Amino acid sequence: MKSIPSLTICAVIALASAGCVPVHESVHSSVETVATGHPGGAYTPRNATIFDLENKEVFVLMDKATEHSVTTSGLQQGFKEDGRLEVKANIRNRESRRIQVQVSCVFKDEQGFSTNDETPWENLILTENAQETVSFLSMNNKARRYTVRVRQAR
Repeated sequence: MKSIPSLTICAVIALASAGCVPVHESVHSSVETVATGHPGGAYTPRNATIFDLENKEVFVLMDKATEHSVTTSGLQQGFKEDGRLEVKANIRNRESRRIQVQVSCVFKDEQGFSTNDETPWENLILTENAQETVSFLSMNNKARRYTVRVRQAR
């Protein structure tokens, strides 16, 4: 029975010496040795572009319930005389019942990084199939991009 794990390790070492995978050993106990394909050190990030809508979109829904209940019928942006970014969002209730959600806006620079200017979550009550316009104004003139976020009320 001990020969099967030894054969597996020998097979991995043989493949590694053939140029397939660099093999490294780590000892877990006096009777168990594990062959690994990564010696340690730095790793590249995984799934860096999955679930990153806040980096790409200007309007995002933060949970499944709002994905079903809420949509936007339009976004508008403009700059005030002092250079601050103003954003208006038409948020629409898609259901035939009254709902309560929370909205917030994150203001970002040219490259999409936060300018540390994020509005607090504010409650928004939408009656049946209603639409409301919500306005946001950045605190400084660094903002060039934005993301409006909507989530279930808490």
